[in-house]
Amino acid sequence: MKSYIFISKEGFTYQPNSESIDPDIENCQVIGFSTGTDPDDAFRNFIKNNECIKKTSFNEIFSLELKSGSKEAYFSLDEYR
Repeated sequence: MKSYIFISKEGFTYQPNSESIDPDIENCQVIGFSTGTDPDDAFRNFIKNNECIKKTSFNEIFSLELKSGSKEAYFSLDEYR
C-alpha cells in the first residue's frame, strides 16, 4: 500500500493576527490522508472512511504520494528575517 495526501487549491486563509475582512493568502488546503494501491484506490478509501467530506464545498482535489523514508524539515521565517 502507498500513502497519499489529498490537497485542494480551493479556499483561502488568513495570516496569524490578521484583522482583514478579506482573506490574506491564496493557498492549498490539506483535505486528508489515505492509503491505497494507487491514487484512485487511496481516494476511494479516503471517501469511504471520511463520508463527511462529501458535505463540504471542496470539489477539485489532487493527490501526492508520500514516499517512505522521506525526510521532514521544519522552518521558522523568523530565522530568515
